[in-house]
Formats: sequence, structure tokens, C-alpha cells
Amino acid sequence: MDFEYVINNRRSIREYSNQIVEDEKINKIIKAGMQAPGSRLGAEPWEFIIIKNKDVLNKLAEIKPRVTSAPVAIVLVANIERSFYKSVWQQDMSAAAENMLLEATNLGLGGLWNGVAPTEDRMEAIAKIVGINDENLKVFCIITIGYPAEGWENKFLDKFDESRIHYETY
Repeated sequence: MDFEYVINNRRSIREYSNQIVEDEKINKIIKAGMQAPGSRLGAEPWEFIIIKNKDVLNKLAEIKPRVTSAPVAIVLVANIERSFYKSVWQQDMSAAAENMLLEATNLGLGGLWNGVAPTEDRMEAIAKIVGINDENLKVFCIITIGYPAEGWENKFLDKFDESRIHYETY
């Protein structure tokens, strides 16, 4: 697919079919996340936990309900020790998350960004589920991935609003 298609057709997919997501596609999505720009070269804080186990997905869904219908969830975790600017790790993680969502669309999949940070209780609860007990590792978000259910396909929705564009001053 071409870039214009991907950037204009990516949507938040909240319902998935039962079709299995191929490991090759999951790996491509992870690689896309790792290609994101970080706040400084070599200081990319991202780590990823791939969840396919239905029991674990159901536990995550108790905190983030949209995880329930997904065949795959990827928990994005920031390793603060690898972050150059310790106060802006969420910006680095956001770049990785968006790259992953765009690659999912490119591969014919759907994805949803399930926000977790900066809400500490959610971050801690999810960390516990996925076995994180290191204060330098921070759960950022959960991206659900799958083949879109009928009616949830990626498709163009014109969000352009010229009134939000300003030149030189507000």
C-alpha cells in the first residue's frame, strides 16, 4: 500500500474478527515501532510485550475493556534507563505507537491505541499482570491488533479543518 492510503485510512479499530494474526505481521509491527524517532539517537526507551494468551488478554480487559475482542495485544513499555530526557519518555513512546498503528494498517490489519500512562494505578495494575516489577519500566499503552470485524474496516474519514491552521501568530 502507498503512504497516502495508510495515513488517510488508518482508523481506531475496536472490534476484530477471529482470524489469527500471523507472527510475521506482528514482527513487522514491532520493527516499525523500533524505527520511530527518539528524543536522541541511541536513547530509544521502548520495549514490547506481545500477548496472545486469552487468559492474559481477559485480565488486561478488566482494566482496558477494548482488549477483549483482540487476538493480539502489544504492551508498550518504556525503559527509563534508556531514555535520554527522563521527563519526555512518553513522547518517544508515542512515536513508536503511531508507527506501529500505521504499519498495522499497511498490513491490512486494524489497531487501537489503548491509553494507559500517565494514570499510575492503571500503569501499575498492567505492570503486575505482565510481570513487571522494576521501577525503571513504565507501561505506556496497549495496542490491540487484529483483522477488523465487519463494519470496522480502515477507511477514509476527512478530518481536515482549515480553521485550525494559523500562520505566524495565533
